[in-house]
Amino acid sequence: MIALPELKPLLIQLHLSGILDSLEARNRQAIEAKLAYTEFLALLIQDEIARRDQRKFSQRIKRANFRATKTLERFDFDQIPKLNRALVHDLATGRYLTERAPILIVGPSGVGKSHLAQALGHCAIRQGVDVLFTTCAKLTASLNAARATGGYERKLAALTRLPLLIVDDFGLKPLRPPADEDFHELISERYEQTTTIVTSNLDWKEWDHAFPANKLLASATIDRLRHNSYCLELERDFSMRDPKVPPPGWATGSNGLMMPADSVTP
Repeated sequence: MIALPELKPLLIQLHLSGILDSLEARNRQAIEAKLAYTEFLALLIQDEIARRDQRKFSQRIKRANFRATKTLERFDFDQIPKLNRALVHDLATGRYLTERAPILIVGPSGVGKSHLAQALGHCAIRQGVDVLFTTCAKLTASLNAARATGGYERKLAALTRLPLLIVDDFGLKPLRPPADEDFHELISERYEQTTTIVTSNLDWKEWDHAFPANKLLASATIDRLRHNSYCLELERDFSMRDPKVPPPGWATGSNGLMMPADSVTP
């Protein structure tokens, strides 16, 4: 019979060192509950699978490059009453990923677009999907930097293969050449092959403003993004980034919202 200390090098050799974390506890459980050898082995294998799944989850979260822990559980739907809550929860199941359908999220600054996009990204990671969150400016800058070092095609291919790409703040800054062409090429390569989530402060009719130098390129890119897409519009009378203390001339009303002081009833 092999003693527990003698198992350590064997488990390490088999790349099963994670079993060591629960081996003694599972061994005591097996003795006390008089488990069969197969039941004891099944518990150890389940522990190892859970450990590996947690490690993969942690690695995916790190690679996703989220700004903060923005999950769906932390999203305040009550602040966005017109938002289609049922659709959001349906999207959280990941059906759009198998459909390879884009999700477009629009609304003014501070209403929670980035939070919602990252929350859907978190849901996708829980389902074992690789995700990258980035701003439109950083995305195009990374492609341009790759071009300068001769790695543009490799960078484009890596971004194209990514199952879920989240592009935040589309249209916040105009896309000047070659950024407009790079963005178009990436969206074209991902079209109906992988899934993209895009957030924007621009109204739907203003999206072509993001391509001031090439309206034809704008039309081609936006058509691909809108085709078979799920569209979410976030509306709110105030920003989630409002200061805790109202600025001069403003006050907090009885409903908890910030508004001009002369409109607040004493």
